Amino acid sequence: MFTRITTALITTLACMTGVNQTAQAAGYTQTKYPVVLTHGMFGWNKMVGGIDYFYQVPSTLQSGGAKVYSTEVSGLASSEQRGEQLLSQVKTILAVSGSPKVNLFGHSHGGHSIRYVAAMIPGQIASVTAIGTPAKGSPVADLVISIDSASPALGSIAYTMLNGLDSLINLLSNDKNKVIDARQSMYALSSKGSAEFNAKFPQAVPTTACGQGASSVNGVRYYSWGGTGVVTTGIDPSDALMGTLSLAFLGGANDGLVGKCSSHIGQVLRDNYNMNHLDEVNQMLGVRALFTNPLEIYRQHANRLQLGGM
Repeated sequence: MFTRITTALITTLACMTGVNQTAQAAGYTQTKYPVVLTHGMFGWNKMVGGIDYFYQVPSTLQSGGAKVYSTEVSGLASSEQRGEQLLSQVKTILAVSGSPKVNLFGHSHGGHSIRYVAAMIPGQIASVTAIGTPAKGSPVADLVISIDSASPALGSIAYTMLNGLDSLINLLSNDKNKVIDARQSMYALSSKGSAEFNAKFPQAVPTTACGQGASSVNGVRYYSWGGTGVVTTGIDPSDALMGTLSLAFLGGANDGLVGKCSSHIGQVLRDNYNMNHLDEVNQMLGVRALFTNPLEIYRQHANRLQLGGM
């Protein structure tokens, strides 16, 4: 008798769980307005083999009901140049989708781009989400600029190599953007360059060193999150690179390219995920630390926007 009751209870709970999972999958990420993804430095939309920059993020959000658009701007350019490129694409997305607004997600330098767009057309932007964005600059960019100042010859070599890498990525992703300027990109991501950008576009930037910014500006909601993991798996090829670059932070918490406090924009959802800079977009190819799933973070945030009427 007890066995039959227990079996029936387990079956009922399993069915209920299945129903809940199905309901969640059917509409859990169904935001009111489309989601627009914007990459960072050296970014792309789809590379050869169909590899997303936001690896598996579009399909994950779409499977739960969201409409998702991925954009492609210059990998190496100033914040304003990238912002203008994105603005043009967002206007096209608004026209094609028929939606009055969109939700902007930007990783790394993409966070500057989406803030630029939100400043230009705030009435058509529901939310801005900055992911691993160096809002107040990155010591890595500062280091590159200091090397260039100390030795223009070494700086020229560094910028040439960075431009070459971006050209290769453009080739592999069939990127038609013509601007390739590592010097402008490094300046834009430096402490000085970011401070200048923030002076022009101050919306949701914290006024204290490690605080939160305004959660809503001109009717646009602002969010951010970031990581402080560097070597997160030991088998991810990016771990060695992130570990080396993190030395520029002199022991401060960072994700390999962006400091913990520099990632703050608007409402800080979390700034210490066990993720490095590439883990934040589920790269490389989804290899990540145990118990940290970037895809689930994107799903949860889409649901947060849904519940907020966005």
